[in-house]
Amino acid sequence: MTPHNINEFVRALYQTDEFIPLHAPTFSGNEKEYVLQTIDSTFVSSVGKFVDEFEQKIESLTGTAKAVATVNGTAALHAALYMAGVRAGDLVITQALTFVATCNALHHMGAEPVFVDVSPVSLGLCPKALETYLEDHAILTEQGTIHRSTKQRIQAVVPMHTFGHPVELDELVAVCKKWQIALVEDAAESLGSYYKGKHTGVFGEYGAVSFNGNKIMTTGGGGVVLCQTADAGARTKHVTTTAKVPHPYEFFHDEAGFNYRMPNLNAALGCAQLEMLTTFIEQKRALAQQYRDFFDGSEFKFVVEPAYAQSNYWLNAVICEDKAARELLLQETNSQGVMTRPIWQLMHRLPMFSNALRGDLTYSEYVEARLVNLPSTPIAKLGV
Repeated sequence: MTPHNINEFVRALYQTDEFIPLHAPTFSGNEKEYVLQTIDSTFVSSVGKFVDEFEQKIESLTGTAKAVATVNGTAALHAALYMAGVRAGDLVITQALTFVATCNALHHMGAEPVFVDVSPVSLGLCPKALETYLEDHAILTEQGTIHRSTKQRIQAVVPMHTFGHPVELDELVAVCKKWQIALVEDAAESLGSYYKGKHTGVFGEYGAVSFNGNKIMTTGGGGVVLCQTADAGARTKHVTTTAKVPHPYEFFHDEAGFNYRMPNLNAALGCAQLEMLTTFIEQKRALAQQYRDFFDGSEFKFVVEPAYAQSNYWLNAVICEDKAARELLLQETNSQGVMTRPIWQLMHRLPMFSNALRGDLTYSEYVEARLVNLPSTPIAKLGV
C-alpha cells in the first residue's frame, strides 16, 4: 500500500477534490438558533440559562456528580489540578506523549511534571510503568508519597485518553489508591468514550474535558471540570467563578479565584452540539471501521479501541513501519491536500520540560516516530 492509495481512499470517503482537513466542526442542528437567542437576550457573557443547561446535560451524559463549565480545556485541567491539591513545588506524574496543555497547566501552578511511558493497549498512561516508577523512586509517608531523590510531594497522576481511547482505568485507580495519590483524568479528547460502560473522566477525583473547535463537539472554545462529589463541584464552581460570595450588588471575594467562566454564547453552541453528539459518535465509529477495513493486512497498523472500551474515535491514526515511512506518508498526503499530522513531540523534548524527571519511555518514542493521524471529520453518509 502506498501513500497514493491512501490519498485516493480518503478522497473517495469524503467525495471531494478540495482540501480535506484533519477534523472540522459540523453544525447541522440548532446551533444558530440557540446562539441568536443569547444575542436577543443580551446575556452573551458569563451568566445565562445556557451555561446552567449545558452543565446539567454534561452531568446527565457522563454521570458525574457536578460539571463546571470553563472557558477552555486547559483552564478546566488547571482548575481540576488545583482542586486535587496540587500546589507549587509538587510533582505530577503524567505521560510524555500528550498535547502540551497537560504540562502547561501544571507548570503555571509551579508544579513539575514527571513522565512515564504509555501503554500499547491504549496509547495512554501505562499503569505498569507508573507502578514501576513509584516503586523505584518514591516512598509512601504520613505526609503522602514523596520522591526519594528530590523530596518533593507527588500529589497527582494525570493520564490522558489519547485520541479518545480510554486508558486502563481499573489498574491506574488501584495504583493511585495504593500510593494515596490523586487521579485527575485529562479527558480532553474523550467525550463520548466509555470504559467498561462508564464514561471517561469520572473515575478520578476530577476530570477535564475540552470543547475546542477540533474536538468531537465544540463550544468554539470551552471546557468542563467533572467533579466526583456535589461538594467538590460546588467548591470548583466557586473557585472558577472568581470566588465571589453571592450578593445582589456587593462585590466580595473570599479567596483568590480564577476567572474561568464559560460565556453563555459558547454554552448555547454547546447545547446544540450536545444534541448531535450521539450522531457524531456513530458517524465517527463508522468512519473508523472504514479505515480499519482499508488498512487490514497492510504494513500500516490502524489504531483500534482497547477491548474493554467504546471509543469516540476522535482522531483516527495509523502506525507506520518506521520513521521514513511516516515522513513519506505525511509529505505525500499533505502535498496533495489531504491533511495528516504526526503525533505530538514528546514533552521532554520541549525546552521548558527538558529537565523533567522521567522513567523509561521506550514505547512513547516508538509511537512518536511512527504514528500519523488521518482525516477524521464525521461523514453523514457513513452513519445514521
